[in-house]
Amino acid sequence: MTSDHVPTTTRPGSELLTLIITTSPTPSAPSTELLSLVLLSFREHCPALTQCRVILVLDTYERISPTARLKKGHVTAEGAANFDEYKKNAKSLILGEFSPVGRDYDQGDLLEDSVEAEFGCIAYAQQDNAVPLAITKTQDGRVVFVEPSQRLGFGLAVRSALRLAETPYVWIQQHDWSLVSEIPLAPLLEIMQQQSAPDAEETAKVPIKYLCFPTIRMVQYARSDHVMQFPTLRVLTNLHKQSFSARSGDGNTTKIPLTPLFFWHDKPHLAETAHYLARVFPSRSALPRGTFIEDTIGHRARTEMKEGQWKKWACWLYYPDEGKRLCMRHLKGRTWRGAEGDLVQRLEYMRLNQGGLRDARGSV
Repeated sequence: MTSDHVPTTTRPGSELLTLIITTSPTPSAPSTELLSLVLLSFREHCPALTQCRVILVLDTYERISPTARLKKGHVTAEGAANFDEYKKNAKSLILGEFSPVGRDYDQGDLLEDSVEAEFGCIAYAQQDNAVPLAITKTQDGRVVFVEPSQRLGFGLAVRSALRLAETPYVWIQQHDWSLVSEIPLAPLLEIMQQQSAPDAEETAKVPIKYLCFPTIRMVQYARSDHVMQFPTLRVLTNLHKQSFSARSGDGNTTKIPLTPLFFWHDKPHLAETAHYLARVFPSRSALPRGTFIEDTIGHRARTEMKEGQWKKWACWLYYPDEGKRLCMRHLKGRTWRGAEGDLVQRLEYMRLNQGGLRDARGSV
């Protein structure tokens, strides 16, 4: 192991990782209940995440329209007004959650800066294709807010935050995914470092640069059609699916089960910062404004993996209980209206369904 790698392995997990949260207009704004549920799941299932540096990207809307179409960035006039208030509430929530023990962060004390998020080719463009970003951060730099003047979309929101991260690893978190079971963050970071550390056995190592977590659609992924229908992916899974050993501070060993993953998902994931920037964002034109990573880069990555280039992307899936244990739950932020709003909507659906059933019986 080289001397350059020693400081990284001796640093605690919270100093190795930056938590990047992306948020945008939701029907539940100006309430921060959605974000609060995500933070609560961190405290319950991965407390180390609340001790990390955090970057919150408050992506904005594209236009005001009569009807909201949130995936395209369209909001109503009411939604726009609610989002302005939501941004203030979200910043207060994050500052309170990530304040060091014994002190509080205050929005009035934040340092201000500005950068740009460039995109696309400028050879024939009539403008420079760049979105100004307002940056505010605490004096110690542990909490950073990014507010674009135009809608970035998930992909450029992530890239903007990655460029501000000062740690070798990042956790990417959308505002509507919560944890539902324990995530062993420290051992996961340990094995990612182990597989990247140069030593005499370097050629025998398989890189671990990206880690995703099981959701309902990824149950028993290693045996799913996403893998089994493709000979190359079956071979890679049989060759590399294993339990890695992570050493803890008390000398004990923790077994971490992983299986190769053949896609680059947007849902919450843990990744090496430099690899992320080099692989997903090699140039300003890598991703158009307003797009998602998995809708563009994700499919290209899968195509290359089918051609045998899986190690180039080095994607893995955490695989507890042979893929039977779920770790994430989708809260569906584009329709989430809060616990009370969700209950009202369900009751209304029940009323309409009962009415339709009565009408059907009356027509018989």
